[in-house]
Amino acid sequence: MSQPPFCWPVRVYWEDTDAGGVVYHAGYVCFFERARTEWLRSKGIVQSRLAAENGVVFVVYGMQLRFLKPARLDDLLQVSVIPGSVRRASLVIDQSIRDGDGLELCRAVVEVACVRAEDFRPCPIPEDLRKEMHV
Repeated sequence: MSQPPFCWPVRVYWEDTDAGGVVYHAGYVCFFERARTEWLRSKGIVQSRLAAENGVVFVVYGMQLRFLKPARLDDLLQVSVIPGSVRRASLVIDQSIRDGDGLELCRAVVEVACVRAEDFRPCPIPEDLRKEMHV
């Protein structure tokens, strides 16, 4: 049985918007990044410690975005993280941003690779982390 998606609340501030008070398209990428980081933290995975202790970091190597409706200044949003396939050295994550009424505003499919911190070459995801990333 699958678990519910991890959700992280995000408030839209002035700095996130364009002149019309609508979230600037690149702002959604930042919201997705914050939610993925907090998802990892919820599993006890702190990325700075991962680099220092395991010598690996996660990097985004692909992202597909679909903008459905605009988010606006002061909106309180929910950003979800649903891990998909976890492979030897990479994983795919489905993400969504919804407003307070549950209306989906933006969705993303994010491809993340595990790389060595010293030279950014692909490497296997440590086995204990692979287990934590499965839902």
